[in-house]
Parts: sequence; C-alpha cells; structure tokens
Amino acid sequence: MIETVTSKNGIPVRLTDERWALIIEEHCELARMRLDVLETVVDPSRILDGGDGEFLAIREQEKSTTMD
Repeated sequence: MIETVTSKNGIPVRLTDERWALIIEEHCELARMRLDVLETVVDPSRILDGGDGEFLAIREQEKSTTMD
C-alpha cells in the first residue's frame, strides 16, 4: 500500500510499505502508528529544522502505560 499525504508546507509525501518497514525496523514503537505518523506530517504540533536541510514534523503523544 502506498499512501500519499500533503505536508503542512504543501509538499506531497509518499509512504510506501517498503519505507514503512525500514522506519519500524529502527523505531518498533511506531509499528501500530502508521496513520498517526501520516497525520503528523499533515498537521504537526511543531516543525523543526533537521540537520541535513530537512524538516521534522513533531506531534506530542501521551505515553501509553499498557501494551496492546
């Protein structure tokens, strides 16, 4: 499945299954949060400058105390 959203600054962002697999390989805590990640790209709480000229979309999440 390929999902495309438009970022807060108007850039189309495509998230393929292959890219998602790489993301959750390094960040397993995000495994069940694919839609949350896409929503963060669309409507972040903050946007930070990254170290290589990229933008980082940030959204605060409450820490879950239970395991699904």
